[in-house]
Order: sequence, then structure tokens, then C-alpha cells
Amino acid sequence: MEIVPLSAFSDNYIWALVAGRDCIVVDPGDAVPVERFLTKRGLVLRAILITHHHADHVGGLPVLAARHAVHIIGPRDPRIAHLTEIVADGDRVKLSLDACELRFEVIAVPGHTLTHIAYYGEGLLFCGDTLFSGGCGRLFEGSPAQMHASLSRLAALPADTRVCCAHEYTLSNLRFAHGVEPANAVLAERSRQCETLRAEGRPTLPSTIAIERATNPFLRSAEPAVAAAVAKHSGRAPADEVETFAILREWKNHA
Repeated sequence: MEIVPLSAFSDNYIWALVAGRDCIVVDPGDAVPVERFLTKRGLVLRAILITHHHADHVGGLPVLAARHAVHIIGPRDPRIAHLTEIVADGDRVKLSLDACELRFEVIAVPGHTLTHIAYYGEGLLFCGDTLFSGGCGRLFEGSPAQMHASLSRLAALPADTRVCCAHEYTLSNLRFAHGVEPANAVLAERSRQCETLRAEGRPTLPSTIAIERATNPFLRSAEPAVAAAVAKHSGRAPADEVETFAILREWKNHA
């Protein structure tokens, strides 16, 4: 199976999974790059996975649903049209691609939106706008406690899980992370690697859960260095990990 990030808008990735002549896409905010990819490669679109309702993740659904006999899977949310299967936390999704059968577990990850879900399986995590490399999504609908719990669930996945985020935010996220943990040597090396990738016009993704545990401050609110940086920034010691996360997210909002 081949995994391909299709660029959309200024910084979105629509993830395509290809086996033989069959294709699945994740969060097609724009139908144009999907159609272009299908035509260029001579592929048949078999299924679409949706993580949440924002337009840059579902905007391509009307066109794709009209042009293809495609199975469209997503969370229960009246703001998402064209779904043929509604899934929730703990559900299993089975998809057939040519002679390849893929299985994913649905993980509820409220925070960015209340109905946001992620798909985990085949060593891959499609996490929409919940987890970014070096960062996390803004809290448009959920609470800091919800987002912290969601990120903790994702951080508990196997270390070698490939993290397929929906945006190329890595460099800006890592600059913020460096301000939080300037002595983090793994973070410094990760920043150098990603700067090289972007200079070459290549994506910084997928990341891995291991990389994110070591470098992403939003997964590291239990680390003394992160708590100390938050306390220095806010002028008060956070009471617990959730408050550390909340202050950190607000700090990033204004960075």
C-alpha cells in the first residue's frame, strides 16, 4: 500500500491510500487535487474517511459523491453531508483496496470540535486537526480537559505509529516548541530535519508517535521543563497537567 499526501489550499494535506488501482482519501476539503490524482494514476475512488466537519476537510464531498460510487465514512454531525456510514468511538472500519483489506479503529478525540474522530490502523493514524507535528489544533468547541484527554489517547498509541496530520504546520509549531523547551536536543534535531525537508519542497509528514512524544509540548505537559516554562510565561504555577496544557494552548494562540 502507498500513502500519498495531496496538497490542497495553502497548507492542507488530503491523504490518499493506494493499492493497485484502488484509492481511499482522508478529509478531501477540495475535490480538484483528488480528481487530478485519480486521473493521473488511473485510480478508482473506493472510500472517503472524514474526521470532522470543517470546510477544508469536507468541502470536496459534494463533487466526489456526485462523480463516484464511493463509501463515505465519518462522525455523526449534521454539519457533514453525504455520509454513507456513521461511526463513533470504538467502532471498527474495514475497507477493501484491490487485494488489500484495511482495518481501522475509530477514536473519539473531542477538543478541536466536539465530534472530531481519528482513525487508527495499519500502523497509521489519521488525526485531522487534533494532533499536528509539534502542535495541536485550536479549541473551537471543546475544553482544555477534553483536548488533553484526546491527545493523551493518541500519545498512548504504539511509538512507531505514523502520524498523518492534516496540515503542514510543522516548522511554525517547532519554533514555538523550541521556545518552550530550548534545551530539548531531540527537538533541535527534529527542527533541523524538517527545515531541510521543506527547503527541498518535501512534506514533514508523516511524523511518528515517538517523535511527537519527544518533541511536541502539547503531549509533554507532565514534563517538568514544560511546566516550568508555562509557569514562567504565565507568572503562576499550573495546578496540574490539564492547566499546564490550557495555558500552553493559550500561549500558542497568541504566539
